[in-house]
Amino acid sequence: MIAAAGSGSGKTTITCALLEALKSKGRRPTSAKCGPDYIDTMFHSSVLGAPSTNLDLFFFDDNTARYLLSENGSKGDITVIEGVMGYYDGLGIDSTESSSYHLAKVTETPVILIVNARGAALSVLATIKGFREFRPDSNIKGVILNNCTESTYNVLKGAIEKEFGDEIRAVGFMPRMADCSLESRHLGLVTAAEVEDLQEKLMKLRDQALKSIDTDAIETIASGAPELVYDEPHIKRFDTRVRIGVARDKAFCFYYEDSLELLKKMGAELVDFSPLEDDFLPGGLDGLYLGGGYPELYAEQLSSRKSMRGAILRTVGQGMPTIAECGGFMYLTEAIGDFPMVGVLPGECSDKSKLMRFGYVTIRAEKDNMLMEKGHEIPAHEFHHWDCTENGSDFTAIKKNGRSWKAATANENLYAGFPHFNFWADPSLAENFIEACIRYKEKKK
Repeated sequence: MIAAAGSGSGKTTITCALLEALKSKGRRPTSAKCGPDYIDTMFHSSVLGAPSTNLDLFFFDDNTARYLLSENGSKGDITVIEGVMGYYDGLGIDSTESSSYHLAKVTETPVILIVNARGAALSVLATIKGFREFRPDSNIKGVILNNCTESTYNVLKGAIEKEFGDEIRAVGFMPRMADCSLESRHLGLVTAAEVEDLQEKLMKLRDQALKSIDTDAIETIASGAPELVYDEPHIKRFDTRVRIGVARDKAFCFYYEDSLELLKKMGAELVDFSPLEDDFLPGGLDGLYLGGGYPELYAEQLSSRKSMRGAILRTVGQGMPTIAECGGFMYLTEAIGDFPMVGVLPGECSDKSKLMRFGYVTIRAEKDNMLMEKGHEIPAHEFHHWDCTENGSDFTAIKKNGRSWKAATANENLYAGFPHFNFWADPSLAENFIEACIRYKEKKK
């Protein structure tokens, strides 16, 4: 795991640099992100050319986290997990629950701590010592000094070795590379596809990492991770094959890959399409999945695809089982800003220029619906700057501090709302979605 003292420490940049360096040495790395963030996994995927996944202990129990880490890690020979926020930062100001530390502890993953060396010298050791000793089972095995010159690193490396011996190894540094930053954010986030010259930046980061990071030492540390122990989860497999359309383009790109993989494991066929580029839905669909993303940035183009909007209006209106999360929900409303959208749901979306309801929530069904029965609860996540005049009232979202609000519209064929969820938090939701698709398929016949 690549962890740090806080957000903005260079975790994504160094993770991508390390993945590129490992690839160039002939390794087959896989990657994961601690927590619910979609964006960082997109950067990982830009390096790997394959999906990156999320490991989230708010969504998953310990066994599921270990299983998913093992399942996805088996596709390569080393897994790099990018931490979230500061290493010990969890659900509350006084909690490590769902933190990077929590995940490292549950999965017994050795940790490389990124320490910012800019404007510091011996104080770097105090930071390392504090993080190592804050919890006796920190599992911090190495450090990378960020924003560090080679001469400073050589001196501090000796000091680290003298202070910590073999307990914590200095495994390299990264100099300040302002032209290669992956931390530029638009509306709080920016996708990998929107970073100019991304591949050129990744190559520069790789070349620097090969010079200044000891990947052999990191592999040695990684090899000390014990075998993952877990119970194999039961996955229901359906004999009837259903075909589910998944919106995939620059406007709709926020998906938990393991969620989609679970649908496939259960027997669903997933078919990508683009509301931005296509005029019509793929043929023979039995269900629809409209994920989150940035439809507000492409509202004019989405609105101009009148044939696609009409096709979705008809199919959703006729009862095709549909999941629409956050951006997908906004797309189904009457308008995003000044631009007409599908209009199958009431309400108009507007920019509030600040983070609205955000963070982890538990959502509770207020009536029976396609995904669950009344009273059923699942963990979810919100993060958005836009809001809708009609957010729906068929679920209640509840934060840990007790704050709550109405969230999502749902019926026997629909879930549409700002909260995102992961099927692995409760696989019965995936089962219920597929069963709804099967019923729709039989009805078509």
